[in-house]
Amino acid sequence: MAMLYNFNNVSLYSKKFSVKNPSKSPLCFIKPHSLNYHKPKVFEDKLEKGSFSLSETFSKAGLLALVSASILLVDPALAFKGGGPYGSEVTRGQDLTGKDFSGKTLIKQDFKTSILRQANFKGAKLLGASFFDADLTGADLSEADLRGVDFSLANVTKANLSNANLEGALATGNTSFKGSNITGADFTDVPLRDDQREYLCKVAEGVNPITGNATRDTLLCN
Repeated sequence: MAMLYNFNNVSLYSKKFSVKNPSKSPLCFIKPHSLNYHKPKVFEDKLEKGSFSLSETFSKAGLLALVSASILLVDPALAFKGGGPYGSEVTRGQDLTGKDFSGKTLIKQDFKTSILRQANFKGAKLLGASFFDADLTGADLSEADLRGVDFSLANVTKANLSNANLEGALATGNTSFKGSNITGADFTDVPLRDDQREYLCKVAEGVNPITGNATRDTLLCN
């Protein structure tokens, strides 16, 4: 049996829907193109500048990373290259036992933590070089210019320091000169532990041929 229901202007007949003269709804849809909205020019300028600045920053960062990576890929040893003018040779953290550096100009050369046993530095110019925590056991440093050299924590035992100029060198920590030949060496302004100074004064003698200072005087021996 067909049934008819009337709800205002909506008629339902046998589940068939039909809408007659629908009333206007308070809601309406606005077509996007009907909006006349424009972003402020100042905002656009800032947005463009910000985008350019960010892009430029990423470009520079990428270039720097690429250069750094290429250096390490070409030669990993460059990351540990010793400082100073000694060509392209690596001198930091290396085993340079018996190496001959005699008479060479090695100003500010970096020999940190290197093994330099029996190495030959006779007459070398090592002004400001670093032997921090290096092993110089039995090395020949005679007549060398060692002014301002960093011997902190270095093992300088049984080395030949005769006639060497160590003015202003650093010898802090456990630096040891035990068994070394210091005849004619100049220790002016070298900070030494009391026990080291006492030991060196027992074997000190001679006068440095460059500075004219007596070794005992530079060690402040009694």
